[in-house]
Amino acid sequence: MKENSQFGKGIFFACLAYFLWGLLPLYWKLLIDVQPLHILSLRIVLSLVLVSALLFSQRNFTWLAAFKNPKKLGLLISAGWVLCCNWGLYIWAVNAGHTIDASLGYYINPLVSVLLGMIFLRERLRFLQWLAVAVAFCGVLLLTVLSGTLPWVPLCLAFSFGFYGLLKKKLPLSALESLGAETLASLPIGLLIPLIGFSGTGSVQPGFAGWRSFSYIADLPVHTLALLATCGVATALPLYLFARGAKLLPLSTVGFAQFICPAIQLFIGIFVFGEAFPLYYFAAFALIWIAVILYIISLRQPAPLPKIKDTERSKQNS
Repeated sequence: MKENSQFGKGIFFACLAYFLWGLLPLYWKLLIDVQPLHILSLRIVLSLVLVSALLFSQRNFTWLAAFKNPKKLGLLISAGWVLCCNWGLYIWAVNAGHTIDASLGYYINPLVSVLLGMIFLRERLRFLQWLAVAVAFCGVLLLTVLSGTLPWVPLCLAFSFGFYGLLKKKLPLSALESLGAETLASLPIGLLIPLIGFSGTGSVQPGFAGWRSFSYIADLPVHTLALLATCGVATALPLYLFARGAKLLPLSTVGFAQFICPAIQLFIGIFVFGEAFPLYYFAAFALIWIAVILYIISLRQPAPLPKIKDTERSKQNS
């Protein structure tokens, strides 16, 4: 009974986290009058303020110790900067009318992570995972051929988040600790973005505009300013819920639940934002969905045994 209760709580937290992540396009669309890089800047700063306040209130200072280790510092900076690229591209994609492309990126992200694990961590893939990667590749290839251009938005989102997950594997921090450390490592980006000099109309101002490039924000409606001030909450809350759920669920269940997010994004892109979904998109997505189903089934299979070297095999036989 207790196990069922824990599993139920895990399902609730994990599904709620992915549901909120899936609704993020609606949130970013409400901030369409704000430049994507300015949203990114405020998201970094406000997330750091909120998460560090939560950690300090718990008297948790261990996450700061990672900055004393040169190797961990390098990993934190790399993870933080890759995450910033992912955040910035995602915000731009939604507000530029590429929500469907963004959903495709998060559909193929788990398959990219599997592939990166094989390349960099020497993890062995199950047969169905190989098949899933091959089918997903065919879907991307079909989309490239029929659209006449490489689907760089979904690929960049998938690979940036995949590399982010790869870097996080080497950092023994909880979800909130990791976010606090990564946003702190990314703080220089958040503070230097205004120097790019974007005006309120989106044009690049000559030279270094400094914080004056934020001046147009003062003319925005009050409700937009209020939403902008909640960037930190919109970032930290789903992550906190996910961390709670992941501790109570098996990996296979989490792997299945993560597809709630791109499914909601796809629905919003088509039926709320009215983005085009031509027939060739449906054909490419069909292949991606088949790949996703194969991946989910593969999570139920036992992990492949590591290869035994000849010397070790001779010892076992003797």
